[in-house]
Amino acid sequence: MSGCAPLASLPSVVQVPTFELQSVRLTGLSLPGGGNPAMASVTLGLRVGNPNPLPVRLARVDARFVIDGEDVGAVTLPGVNLPARGEGPLVAEVRLPVTLTTAGAFLRVARGQEVAFRVDGRFTADLGRLGQPTFGPFTLAQGVWQQPAILPF
Repeated sequence: MSGCAPLASLPSVVQVPTFELQSVRLTGLSLPGGGNPAMASVTLGLRVGNPNPLPVRLARVDARFVIDGEDVGAVTLPGVNLPARGEGPLVAEVRLPVTLTTAGAFLRVARGQEVAFRVDGRFTADLGRLGQPTFGPFTLAQGVWQQPAILPF
């Protein structure tokens, strides 16, 4: 059983990768129709840093997107390979449901107005033979979301 001890202490040895917001952009809004719900298309760009002396693959990033305090929905971000003590981009195209409680916030963004947002999540790091520990939940990104208007009204 002593062979399992290194894996049991792995989370305390491995430093948690860092996430830095690069961009968030509303690229489209669709109205409900034909049995399809209203949806918002969002591009999220993060810079992920690996403080560890070994390469790490973030195999899965599961998150919740929150706008003005309202949980908009779940998103799964793509995996990313990170070099030892390096960083890499994580860019995701996500589609989020627009509900009665979130429609106002999405419309404010589409009109070029500010809203507060955050992305909370957890992720699994693939460390090869050392295992696949899961970290989180963490706030992966947060800030004020404002962009040029995409709606003329």
